[in-house]
Amino acid sequence: MRSLHFNARTVAAHLFVAAAMVLLNFSLPQREPLAFALLHAAIVIGFEPFTVCGAYVVASVTALSFEATLSAAVQAALYLVLAVIYRKKCRRMGYERLAYALVAQLPFIFLFPHAGYDVFPFAPVYQKLLIAALVILLTVLFEGAMEAVCLRLFRTRLGAGELAELATLWLFAGMGMLSSVGEPCFYLVSLGALLFFVVLAKSAAAVPFAVAISLPLTLYTHAADPIALFTVCACAALLVCPYGKAASALSLVAVFLGAMFFEGLYVRTPLEIALTVLACLLPALLAVCIPERLLRRAEKTLLFYRERALPRIAVNRSRRAVGEQLYEVSSLFRDIGQAFEAQNAPDHTASQIRGKLQMMLCNSCPNRGMCAKNRLFDSFDKLIAVGKAKGKVNLIDLPLELSQNCSNSAGLLFALNKLLAEYARMDMQLEAARAGRNLLAEQARGISEVLRELALEQSEEYVFSDEERRLASALAKEGLLAAEIFLYGEGAAFTASITLPHTASGKDVCRAASEALGRNLALSEKLPLGADRACFILRARPVYDASFGVASRVKEGETAGGDTHSILKIDERRFLVALSDGMGSGEEARAVSDRTLTLIESFYKAKMPSATVLSTVNSLIAFSSEETFACLDLAAVDLDTGIADVVKIGSPIGFVLSGETLQVLEGDSLPIGALEAVHPACLRVEMQEGDFLIFMSDGITTAFGSSSELCSYLSRLHPLNPQSLAEEILDNALGRYRGRAEDDMTVVTVKLTKSA
Repeated sequence: MRSLHFNARTVAAHLFVAAAMVLLNFSLPQREPLAFALLHAAIVIGFEPFTVCGAYVVASVTALSFEATLSAAVQAALYLVLAVIYRKKCRRMGYERLAYALVAQLPFIFLFPHAGYDVFPFAPVYQKLLIAALVILLTVLFEGAMEAVCLRLFRTRLGAGELAELATLWLFAGMGMLSSVGEPCFYLVSLGALLFFVVLAKSAAAVPFAVAISLPLTLYTHAADPIALFTVCACAALLVCPYGKAASALSLVAVFLGAMFFEGLYVRTPLEIALTVLACLLPALLAVCIPERLLRRAEKTLLFYRERALPRIAVNRSRRAVGEQLYEVSSLFRDIGQAFEAQNAPDHTASQIRGKLQMMLCNSCPNRGMCAKNRLFDSFDKLIAVGKAKGKVNLIDLPLELSQNCSNSAGLLFALNKLLAEYARMDMQLEAARAGRNLLAEQARGISEVLRELALEQSEEYVFSDEERRLASALAKEGLLAAEIFLYGEGAAFTASITLPHTASGKDVCRAASEALGRNLALSEKLPLGADRACFILRARPVYDASFGVASRVKEGETAGGDTHSILKIDERRFLVALSDGMGSGEEARAVSDRTLTLIESFYKAKMPSATVLSTVNSLIAFSSEETFACLDLAAVDLDTGIADVVKIGSPIGFVLSGETLQVLEGDSLPIGALEAVHPACLRVEMQEGDFLIFMSDGITTAFGSSSELCSYLSRLHPLNPQSLAEEILDNALGRYRGRAEDDMTVVTVKLTKSA
């Protein structure tokens, strides 16, 4: 149940309610308790129950009847009890409040003295039933009116429905004012409100406002003259509004006093004349004396939450242009990748090598013509084929025809071996260049994919939505004034950007937005916008949340371990957990492991495709001048679905512990860097609430001796949190080594829980 904080505004609100209750009880000739509708509304929106219930009982004295006061006291006692109960339960009244309002009419029906009206041709008891129905209708209307007056007025722009509810409240309160204190007081309040509205709005909206504010006097006098009077006053004040508020005030005074001449005011008693003139002059003087700063603030409020079409169009144009440019750059990188792949290394054929041999040896040989005639050069191909297969040739590799007929066979072997060695070096260089081109091609494709996704995301336009207006209304009911609201995206990509005072509570904003939009939203960012405002960015809250645990021990005698781990938030809805085990132990193994995880983190942060990430990291590790390998366990977990994409490269078995069930995660690929191409074992696991994902290095698995023993041990565990689970597994493994770490030992655990 919402409660109002005790301050000057709250005190004024309670005084307003007390005065309105008195006026409402004067609305009907026999002082029927229409103030009950205001009591109901005040309790529902969170006013101090003892204060408003006391005010309601005091207002019932206007009926000058003990039975009427007793009826009001019973109604007030009922609502006081209800308010206390709901406050203790920290709840707000729901639709059941209409049932409470119906029950509260019983004291009025049975206790309130009512003589009936001659205009109705049925008994007074039935007339009381009709009045009770009117009160029930007013309770519904006054709820909105009270929220508008006490929580939203001069803080945000009011909607059409709220304005209609306020007009209804003014209609009955104005009639009560006319019945209780007379026309001068009514003129004082109504003309002041009209002049204030003209000065603020400076538009034709003042005319319908004038009509609405004249309705109580119209019904009270049973004539349409007040509508014409207030309309003419509004038009006169608007006509000179560009010249300042003093001009509007003087114009309104002149028109009103002139109209009063035709109403016969100046033939009445001097007291009546003086009171009516004062009722006109005082609002004019007040309007002239209002500080400009206060007027500008109020004017800003009246026009505060309006649709800003031009900024939104400009943003959409900018996003569209950025999206198109990103798409073009994406196409460029795709073409670059294809160009790199199209560059093939030249193949050194036997004919090329034979041509070089002939140029080096045979062109100057006197037996060249005889060799050509006997087709001896064809035997070169046989010798070259053997040399390419073995890497070099010797005497036993010479074909018989060459050994018998070539006068320079030793020179031939020397020259061929020299060419083979030269081409071997060139092939190595070309192969390295080819691997580099393939790596660049794969990177270009990955960048192309990232840019394409960004292009599609940036091309989505912001559009006007009824949800924005609904959200603005919900925030305003919480006392939060939204200057701008942008809603965009669908499903998990839904985002709400709201400009609010920087003092607004993120928790209150999320709660109000979630209720208004029917989505579970969480605060993603809070960006300051100047000294007093901030942009609250809300995104759809993931279904799941995750907690992590890590336990490790360095190999006995080493200062640094070869095991490293990473827990990385990829974005709002995905996270990455990885465990890398560099071959061996010590600083060198740790450097390999660190380098592997650093590369993987960087690529995933850039949102590269997983296949590109793994192959690129493998190539970069393999390019190392030393033989450096790393085993890797990696899982990318989607917090909306609970699906974990697990990658295992040369690593020991992993596990998913789900209640009494243990699922084994196993792969048979070689470590990263062992071969030119990586062939990871890729698994997809659907995790549920309360499941544990377990990765461990070979120092842990080796301690258990066998997979069956490790599985048996894990199946008996009933962990509560991931950290205690990781520590328990490490302690058990160390116990099997008698407390001495024979290798680097690391356990990484993840627990999936429902998002709060």
